[in-house]
Amino acid sequence: MTSIKSLRWLMRKKSGLSDGGKSSFKMKHLPFLAVLCTIMLFIVYRTTKYQYHQEEIDKKWSFWGQPKVYPSTYGKLKGLPRGIIHDNSDLELRPLWSRSSSRSKAVYSNSNLLAVPVGIKQKQNVDAMVQKFLQENFTIILFHYDGNVDGWWNLDWSSKAIHIIARNQTKWWFAKRFLHPDIVSIYDYIFLWDEDLGVEHFSPSRYVEIIKREGLEISQPALDPNSTEIHHRITIRARTKKFHRRVYERRGSTRCSDLSEGPPCTGFVEGMAPVFSQSAWYCTWHLIQNDLVHGWGVDMKLGYCAQGDRTKKVGVVDSEYVFHKGIQTLGGSGHRMTKVSKLQRTTMKQGGVGIDVRTEIRRQSTWEFEIFKERWNKAIGADKNWVDPFKSDQRRIRKWRDTQRLAKNNI
Repeated sequence: MTSIKSLRWLMRKKSGLSDGGKSSFKMKHLPFLAVLCTIMLFIVYRTTKYQYHQEEIDKKWSFWGQPKVYPSTYGKLKGLPRGIIHDNSDLELRPLWSRSSSRSKAVYSNSNLLAVPVGIKQKQNVDAMVQKFLQENFTIILFHYDGNVDGWWNLDWSSKAIHIIARNQTKWWFAKRFLHPDIVSIYDYIFLWDEDLGVEHFSPSRYVEIIKREGLEISQPALDPNSTEIHHRITIRARTKKFHRRVYERRGSTRCSDLSEGPPCTGFVEGMAPVFSQSAWYCTWHLIQNDLVHGWGVDMKLGYCAQGDRTKKVGVVDSEYVFHKGIQTLGGSGHRMTKVSKLQRTTMKQGGVGIDVRTEIRRQSTWEFEIFKERWNKAIGADKNWVDPFKSDQRRIRKWRDTQRLAKNNI
C-alpha cells in the first residue's frame, strides 16, 4: 500500500501536480518571458545608441568642445533644419568670385590672429610688426582709434588686413565688440597686442611652438630689460631661460617665493601683449566688462581663464622677447594738453582752460579698476555654487606664515 502511494506521489511530482501545477505554469510562460526580456534589451540598446548619437552631434556642434545652448531651445530657430545652422564665423577675407572647383569648401589658411589698436603716429612700428606676422601666415586686424585709415593704404600689406574704425576707443572696447569667441573660433591663438612693441628679437612661429609645447594657455613675450616702461618684474626677460612661470622677489612690498601662488608673482601676464589659446580667450572674452573699457584689473584675474592651474598654464616666453616703448597716444593728438569745447568752458566757467588728457584717462582707469573689484566680489557673494580654485593655496600660504610668525615669537 505504501509503495502505491509513493508511486502516485512521484507521478504527481513529474506532472507538476504536487505544487498545484505552478511548475507547469512557469514552464509554459518561459518562452513569453524570454521574448519580453529580448524586447526590453532591444529597447535599452536603441535608447543608448540614440543618446550616444546625439552626444556625437552635440560635439560636432559645440564650441571648442563645450556644449552650446541653442537659441532654438527658445523657439527662435525652430523654422530652420539643424544642419543648415552656421553659428560661427571668422575674419578671413573672401574673394568676390572664384573659379576653383572647391569654392564651396571652407579652407582656412591662417590659424592664428594678430589684433592691434593703431594710430597713424605709430605707423612705422606697426608696419614692422605686421610684416613679421604676415610672413607666418597670421590674420591681421587693425583697430584704428584715431579714425585715420587712408594713411595706411600705401603699405603693400594693407589690403590684406582688416581695418575697423572707432575714434578714441581702447583695445578692450574693440576686443569685446569684434573678437567674439564665435568669430575667432578657427584661430589657435589670439595675439591681442599694443602698437608700441618692438619685434626685432621676436619670431611668431618660434613663439607659438614654445607655448604649444609647454601647454601655456595664456602667455606673453618677455620684455627687454631696457624697455622704456616696465610695470611688473615677472614680465622682464630672463636671459638664461626659454620661458618662466614665476618670479622671485625679496624686496619691496610684494614678496615672491616658491609659496606664491598668484599674481603678480606667478600665473600672470600684463595687458600690453597677451596671447590666448582658443579656450582661454573664450573665458577671457566673458571676463571683459562691456562698459569698463580700459580693462584695469582684468590681468590680475586672467589666471581664472587658464583652463587649469594658473601656475602652470600661464607663462612668459624669454627666448622670444619684445621692446616696450611705452608710448601713450590714445586719447589725444600727441599733446598732453587739449583745449575744451565752448560748452565745456561754459560749464567749467574757465575760458581757455586745458585738460591733461593722460591724467583724465588715468583717473578714469582707476575708477574702473575699483568698479571691477566691486563686481568681482559681488559676483562671488551672489554665486553660491562657485568655488575659488585657488582658495586652498591662499589658506596654505597663510598657515605657513602663521607658523613662521609663531616660530619667531618663540625665539
